[in-house]
Amino acid sequence: MSWRANVHSKGRALLMLFLFSDVGEHDAPTRIRVGSHADIARQLAPAGEQGLTLGQLAADGFASSAHRPVVNATGDAGTVYLCHPFLVHAAQPHRGERPRFMAQPPLLPVDPDNRPPADLNPVERATARALGRML
Repeated sequence: MSWRANVHSKGRALLMLFLFSDVGEHDAPTRIRVGSHADIARQLAPAGEQGLTLGQLAADGFASSAHRPVVNATGDAGTVYLCHPFLVHAAQPHRGERPRFMAQPPLLPVDPDNRPPADLNPVERATARALGRML
């Protein structure tokens, strides 16, 4: 709970969910709050470059995104979900009969010093929209 995130998402370009086994509704699919990346971006913005720890972000149970609809990351083995890194997501109890195998490897961002500042990637554009401005 001590790793930090800031509004620039330094250290993670995407949240990736790799399903290595078939995952159905009872196989502990990852729950995702649709659109919660916008709520988290607004929570992170005032913290600047220092950002917030996961503990600080989760202190209120992610209340700012509680109104968001929840979907489950289900699919056949080989399915990959590519998500905004600020999406609120969580595991849930396994109620199925077959094991679930998945991974969340990091996708490291491109060094921002090696690209034009006006060339925002889709994650940066989504964050900027959530904040009502350009980064």
